[in-house]
Amino acid sequence: MRIVIDTNIIFSAILNTNSKIGKIVIQKGNNFNFYGTNQIVLEIDKHKNKLKKLTKYNETELDIIIDSIKRRIKFINVKLISKDSYRYAESLTHDIDIDDTEFVALTEHINGNLWTGDKELKNGLLNKGWTKFVTTDELYQILLNRK
Repeated sequence: MRIVIDTNIIFSAILNTNSKIGKIVIQKGNNFNFYGTNQIVLEIDKHKNKLKKLTKYNETELDIIIDSIKRRIKFINVKLISKDSYRYAESLTHDIDIDDTEFVALTEHINGNLWTGDKELKNGLLNKGWTKFVTTDELYQILLNRK
């Protein structure tokens, strides 16, 4: 299953590695193919001090968690996303949250599903008929069934 993972999911996994989200993202051998853009790395770097404060991890512990999460994601350069996919995503997100265009465009480009915790984005896209989502509960159920 190809899954585009957005920044809020990554932050949730960092903040609580023992949560459903944390287990789905970090557990090796779950056969999920996670994809993202470099926007994720930039956002993690931008909010690293806040993450450290919230998690109470020291620098080394936080780096280990971030690295283990980043190793699970195939990062795709935005320039490699087809122009058609990007334009279509832009037409969907321009009045919801333009910052999420990359995630929707990548989802279209790889014919995957978007995993997001952003309810405003999800509801906005659903209202436009875009339904390429996967939920935490769906992924967790698949993970449980594989054990």
